[in-house]
Amino acid sequence: MKPFVLLATRAEDVPADEEYALFLRGTGLDERDLIRIRLEAGPMPALDLDALSGIFVGGGPFNASDPPERKSAVQHRVEAEFATLLDEVVARDFPFLGACYGVGTVGAHQGAVIDRTYGEPISVVPVTLTDDGAADPLLAGLPRTFNAFVGHKEAISGLPGSATLLGSSPGCPVQAFRVGSNVYATQFHPELDLEGIIVRIHAYASHGYFAPDELELTLAAVRRATVSEPSRMLRSFVELHAR
Repeated sequence: MKPFVLLATRAEDVPADEEYALFLRGTGLDERDLIRIRLEAGPMPALDLDALSGIFVGGGPFNASDPPERKSAVQHRVEAEFATLLDEVVARDFPFLGACYGVGTVGAHQGAVIDRTYGEPISVVPVTLTDDGAADPLLAGLPRTFNAFVGHKEAISGLPGSATLLGSSPGCPVQAFRVGSNVYATQFHPELDLEGIIVRIHAYASHGYFAPDELELTLAAVRRATVSEPSRMLRSFVELHAR
């Protein structure tokens, strides 16, 4: 089997390693078949799509909607690298699944309106599939409404005509979308389980996702409901695209 790649942007080792472990567990792949590339550590290497089965993108600290002058040199580099990669990915309709930062990568590439109108605090939300989402092979077998972990400062408030809306939540109209047949992005985190999101809450406690005195409230928010369905998307992506 040709390997899959996980493009990661988390600078902190603990949540970065936890994210990789979650993708390994969710996909059922081992480290030989899911190659992690940490983009915050250095430039994206040239990716030969003919030598890969597909590409995953994890979440991260970058907000596409931030003014250019507030973006670090690393963020500018990563955004430029994704723009170049997605030119080829979209043109070839190559298998791609961006989790959370998929909105900032695929969404930005397609000209979506990305702003802070529909940010969601770290929590569990119900995601409801559209008719297109319910019929999509990646989401096959998922309930029409399922719980998912979220936590994001920005979101898509205007989806371009090139994208197909797959899922929404009460506080965020674009939770999942598809471009072409094989390029996907989610606002929620399909890789996360309860243990994983607790690791992230502690790791990013000072990153502005919640007030310093709201740590216990945030932990309580992610424990209120069971999240069991979204990770099935990762294994389905592998089953659909492994070659």
